[in-house]
Amino acid sequence: MTQQPDFDEIIDRIGTHSNKWDDMERVFGVSPRDGIPMWVADMDFRPPACVQEALVAMTRQGIYGYWGDNRAYNAAIRWWMANRHGWQLEDDWIFTTHGLVNGTAVCVDAFTRPGDGVVLMTPVYHAFARVIRAAGRKVVECPLKNVDGRYEMDFDAWEGIVDASAKMLILCSPHNPGGRVWTPEELKAVADFARRHDLVLVSDEIHHDLVMPGHRHTVMANVTDYPVVMMTATTKTFNIAGTHSGNVIIADPDLRAAFAGRMAALGLSPNSFGLAMATAAYSPEGAEWVDALVAYLDGNRKIFDAGVNAIPGLRSMPLEATYLAWVDFSGTGMTQEEFTARVENQAKIAANHGPTFGKGGEGWLRFNLATPRARVEEAVARLTRAFGDLQ
Repeated sequence: MTQQPDFDEIIDRIGTHSNKWDDMERVFGVSPRDGIPMWVADMDFRPPACVQEALVAMTRQGIYGYWGDNRAYNAAIRWWMANRHGWQLEDDWIFTTHGLVNGTAVCVDAFTRPGDGVVLMTPVYHAFARVIRAAGRKVVECPLKNVDGRYEMDFDAWEGIVDASAKMLILCSPHNPGGRVWTPEELKAVADFARRHDLVLVSDEIHHDLVMPGHRHTVMANVTDYPVVMMTATTKTFNIAGTHSGNVIIADPDLRAAFAGRMAALGLSPNSFGLAMATAAYSPEGAEWVDALVAYLDGNRKIFDAGVNAIPGLRSMPLEATYLAWVDFSGTGMTQEEFTARVENQAKIAANHGPTFGKGGEGWLRFNLATPRARVEEAVARLTRAFGDLQ
């Protein structure tokens, strides 16, 4: 790496068409001028220099035609997955979608029919349910079990929830919003559950590079012979979500053919800027940057957890992966509306509301920690003051 990244730099994003900053007041009533946006899952950091340089090269050439010749792009994906995750894949397994929400939507379209059920282990990333319902399918919620402040699978309970109408299961690995890194044993059990119920298994692993020290992500495709539809992306890892680029990677030929058919029918093709940025990011320089990023996020996590857990009634779930802290406010004795009002109106912090993540989200808020440390420290101070009467 030619230059150490400065994650402490405060970058003014107001007025840059940032969903996270410029829509905060409309959604939460929190002004970006004096508020702290800790909702939308993007980072307030610039991506590595190699990504910026890829864009400069494109603008220098100055012609923005259709993308062709995927050899370098596919090679970068294969190199990253092999070197960072121990996963070997082939070029013809790779489909590029307009991000992984779009990838999820194409999976729903390809592998289910209107009225079918899609299994989610809740609470979980809210866009899954939104896409499923918009497609005329039903969400089958299988609640995770909170064991001493840590989520665990509850297969015995789920057996009584999943019926023959369910056709697909979407796993979030690592888990958003709980931050769990699922163990190989847990992942094998998920695959066995999908096999028992004849479910198409989709594993969304978009946060797989953002794993805290002491934990290790396991690729679902590496632990089972059951067919898996894998979803990965550079977007969360390198903070380039605006490129709307994601990969759906399918080894099984039958599932691959069904997915390819829907991609063709929908006329989907990738964005050249996203492909150029992803190719540059999946590189040794990008890997060094990610290592520095994770170390910084780990520091933010420690500061946030120590501060929040010192407030009576609040408890932050131990974060094993992602940069999204999941905080339980149920110990305050307040309603969702009461503690959310304190966070938004007194602390002037915008955080995602727990119920939007499905069953089990009641009593919780999700906070984005991928921001300069000074801002995390300020958020802790504001929360401490907002709930100061509980001291």
